[in-house]
Amino acid sequence: MKTMKAIVFHGFGDPSVLKYESVEVPMLSSHEVLVRVRACALNHLDIWVREGLGDVSKPHILGSDVSGVIEAVGSEMKDLEKGQSVLISPGISCGYCEACLTGRDHLCPRYTILGKGIWGGYAEFVKVPRQNILPYPQNLSFEEAACMPLTYLTAWQMLVQKAKIKPGDWVLVLAAGSGIGVAAIQIANLFGARVIATASNKTKLQKAQRLGAEFAINYLEKDFSKEVKDITKGRGVDLVVEHTGAQTWEKSILSAKWGGTIVTCGATSGSEGKTNLAHVYFRQIQILGSTMGSKGTLFEILRHIEAGKLKPVVDKVFPLKEAAQAHQKMMLREQFGKLVLVP
Repeated sequence: MKTMKAIVFHGFGDPSVLKYESVEVPMLSSHEVLVRVRACALNHLDIWVREGLGDVSKPHILGSDVSGVIEAVGSEMKDLEKGQSVLISPGISCGYCEACLTGRDHLCPRYTILGKGIWGGYAEFVKVPRQNILPYPQNLSFEEAACMPLTYLTAWQMLVQKAKIKPGDWVLVLAAGSGIGVAAIQIANLFGARVIATASNKTKLQKAQRLGAEFAINYLEKDFSKEVKDITKGRGVDLVVEHTGAQTWEKSILSAKWGGTIVTCGATSGSEGKTNLAHVYFRQIQILGSTMGSKGTLFEILRHIEAGKLKPVVDKVFPLKEAAQAHQKMMLREQFGKLVLVP
């Protein structure tokens, strides 16, 4: 029996439940690929799963965003070779239902995410189906590449697929220092939009502006909905990128223009935001839910990354055994960009 080092948890709880242990290396089926992990980026999903989101069999290994090198391939795999650098698409679907076969695999009834429904990348090795292997972006380090899949796919789905961003749109990006925030600012710029970003301190605001935000608001010091109205001369924004939830929801609604769109992919501050429905129907605001996106969309995003038009941002790299410290840092919202683990 071959073993590997991994961060596992045997019960839900705070970061102290994350343990550095030896576990068995996953066995491959004929259509799967074993990847030696070179880097795995954290997402807020990791915190939610660790704290009890979903029905997770234990022991469990977190980690959705993985870059690495192929270690072994199943017997049916003829197009991949050991030693080949790859990136992993984190969305896992059945591959044969109507949604999957029409390119909407993120709507598959059996859909899950690497590190949530199956063992993820907080380990020396991870196995995935062949269809989850992506070409490696040659202009990125392993640490940078691991920052891309989940957050850039999610932000792209929000802005491009759902909200139909267009040149000249005003876009409000909340929590600019998060992985979603960093990706959303860059994608909005790619499409010629004007970005207003919020963050909690001067350093994050400056970094957001260097990424392309035209205006930056400290949400701890000012009411961002009022600031948005001042910046847009009373108009409001076309699009709000919402992923913080309860603490910002009411102000996000107030920030949208008449006929504007709020697209949400999460609720890091709580999922029960107060909604004044009069604002929604009378001002004809659209509220769109969004989670992940299709595997195929990642190929388009990768082309923009390889062209240098999108660039993942690494805040800090931790050794794998320090995953608990990385979780603590994310929970304190201290980072700008992504936190990454390396075995």
